[in-house]
Parts: sequence; C-alpha cells; structure tokens
Amino acid sequence: MSQTAQSREQVIVRTSIIGILANILLAALKAVVGIVSHSIAVVLDAVNNLSDALSSVITIAGTKLAGKKPDKKHPLGYGRVEYLSAMIVSALVLYAGLTSLVESVKKIIHPETPDYSVVSLVIIVSAVVVKLLMGSYVKKTGEKVNSASLVASGEDARLDAILSASVFLSAVIFLLTGLSLEAYVGVLIAIMIIRAGIEMLRDTLDEILGKRLDRDFLAEIRKTICEDPRVDGAFDLILHSYGPERLLGSVHVSVEDTMTAEEIDEMERELAAEVYRKHNVILTGVGIYAENTKPGEALDLQHRVMKAATARDGVLQVHGFRLDEKKKTVTMDVIIDLEAENRGELMKEIQKETEDICRGYSVHLQMDLDF
Repeated sequence: MSQTAQSREQVIVRTSIIGILANILLAALKAVVGIVSHSIAVVLDAVNNLSDALSSVITIAGTKLAGKKPDKKHPLGYGRVEYLSAMIVSALVLYAGLTSLVESVKKIIHPETPDYSVVSLVIIVSAVVVKLLMGSYVKKTGEKVNSASLVASGEDARLDAILSASVFLSAVIFLLTGLSLEAYVGVLIAIMIIRAGIEMLRDTLDEILGKRLDRDFLAEIRKTICEDPRVDGAFDLILHSYGPERLLGSVHVSVEDTMTAEEIDEMERELAAEVYRKHNVILTGVGIYAENTKPGEALDLQHRVMKAATARDGVLQVHGFRLDEKKKTVTMDVIIDLEAENRGELMKEIQKETEDICRGYSVHLQMDLDF
C-alpha cells in the first residue's frame, strides 16, 4: 500500500473511532434520560446514536478491507468495498428510521406523560452541541480524504443535532404548557432518519452503478492532455472507479497523420505519466485518431461533414474523421446529447447528409456516449 493510501486509511479509522466513542457516550446518557423521564423521543434519539456508532464500526471494517493488497483474484484491489460499506451504513440508518417510526406511532396510540429534570435538559443541549461539532469535523475530513462513508456519517451527525434540538424544544414546550409532543416529535425524527437513509443509499448506488464524474475534473484531465503540443484534441475520456482513490481510464487523442509509431509511443508514455502525476489517474490506454494534414479531397470533405453535423441541434461533438481513399470509406464519431429526443433518427439524418457530401464513399458513423 502506498504512503498516501496508508495515510488516508489512518485518517478514516481515527475519525471513525472518535465517532464511535462520542456516539456510545451520547447513546448511554440519552438512554438513561429517556427511561427516567419516560420520553420516547429521547430514547429514539439514543437508539439513533447507537446506530451511528455501529455505522462507524462498519466504516472502519470497510476501509480496512478496501486497503488490502491486489491479488490474483482481484488484480485491481478491493477499493470498491468502501461503496458496499457505505451501502450497509445507509441500510442501518433506514432500518433505524423505520423502527423509530413504528415505536413513535405506538406512543401516539398509548401516550405516556414525560417527566424532565434540569440534568436531562442539560444533557440534551450538550448532545446538540457535540453532534454539530462532530458532524462538521467528520464531513470535512471525509471530503478531504474522499471517503463517502465519512461524508455520510458527517451529514447524519448534523441531522442528529437537529433532531436532538427538536427533542429539547418539545421538552421546553411541555414544561411551559403541559402539552406533550413527545410521540409526534418521535415521528418527525423517524421521518427525517428515513429520508437521510434513502438519500445515502441513493448516492451509494450511484457510485456502484457508475455515475458521471465531475465535469470540471474531466475537463482538467483533457486540458493536461491537450497541453502537449503533439496533441490536437482529446476525446472519449472514460474513467472507471475501483475505489475512491483508484481511477483507471482510457482516452483517444487526435494527432497529425505524419507521426511515426516511435513518436506516438513516446507521446503515449509521457501523457500517461503526466496525467498520473497531476490527477492520480492511471491511463491504461491512449487511442489515436490520425488527423488529415495534406490539402486535398480528404481535408475538404472533413470540414464540410463536421460543419454540417455540428450545426444540428443535439449534436455535442464530432471527431475522429477518417477518409480512406483505397477502401473508399469514411468513418467518424458523433456525440449526441443523451437528453435529445429521437437520437436514433438524428443519427440517421447525419448519416444520410454525410453520404450526400461524401458521394462515392461508404460512410460508417459511430454514436458515442456523452461522458
């Protein structure tokens, strides 16, 4: 494991241990307060803290497993285990919310009168402060080390602070007016926990399914590639995540058709090294588009075809134009907006228009995805 990976793992484990200790302490104090004061809202708040502690334990386990060295069975490592651990954390939060909702509804049907003391109110207020500070710390740490589990735990902690504040408010209302809102606050807590669980689960599923990476990040990688004077354009940049800190990918670059194999090989190696140095991304492949440089029919048809295609609504980009005079073929890639209507029909129209421009040539167009 690299020093960077080791440092990241240590930060995640240390932050999670702090969360475990804080949540266990809060859960114990709130459980005592809830039982003594007959407050279902405080008891549910304690259960929520206990589930947070368990979530931190799962985060540690997931981080440790994700840090295992690659082996023959998993040559790209175990980084994706972190996504699974984040999913388990989300499922636990969702389960805690559903359980809390059931218990709160029971208390609405069979209410109990709470009995608060000054000590219990001080404990609840202290819990709000602790959770706010811990939530901010854990979330910032998670964003710094790119840990979805820590970010989720931080968001959950900040949500807990709001829930604890609502419990305190209901206690104050009861002491001032005698109106007991315990069970109803419990329902509110349960709904917010369920909502948080669903959002966390959705975000984790997005990671597993393969969501679009940040456009600015992709643009920076393309910029790095295009800064090389031998590159005329970077296209088809596709990245695959094998964990938060392990991105592998490929790209096509457009170069002059006069470059030799030796020159291309040297360029590919240098591009891969520069992208890894600047962005920590491993380029497993650099494909080549040979750009027409000689004046004549090929260059003229290229300009006409690309101009006609890009003029259409919904067409984001065209690239990779190649005219083979010997085989009498024309090839080109077209990127059509994923939200464009009738993408297939639009592609057929571009195909026909290209055939009209390139009469005498067999046209082969490829519809690329908008990454």
